[in-house]
Amino acid sequence: QVQLAESGGGSVQAGSSLRISCAASGRTWSTSAVGWFRQVVGKEREFVATESLLTGDTLYADSVEGRFTISRDNAKNTVYLQMNSLKPEDTAVYYCASSSTTIGSMRPTNYDFWGRGTPVTVSS
Repeated sequence: QVQLAESGGGSVQAGSSLRISCAASGRTWSTSAVGWFRQVVGKEREFVATESLLTGDTLYADSVEGRFTISRDNAKNTVYLQMNSLKPEDTAVYYCASSSTTIGSMRPTNYDFWGRGTPVTVSS
């Protein structure tokens, strides 16, 4: 089991920056990739970004490419999502997830463990 806990969400103005974190514990050695997803009430969970822990390769959704950056601190077992130039359409609950079998996946079903999410609200 891997436990994930997001933090750092909040309410910001459009154009602002925000960094959210995901602290991992448990059997983290089995993780091959970490990802960030987001969800708005009434809509499906949407892929945001992922990073392979094996190669360091990253992949971003078109909607956030160039504005968001996924990174990690191995010593702290923490993954970050730096979000710049935020837009109202970025408003969502953001979830981190880990996979032990897949890298580079945009599908939520390929991730084994999930955090409870942290809300991000961007006002215009």
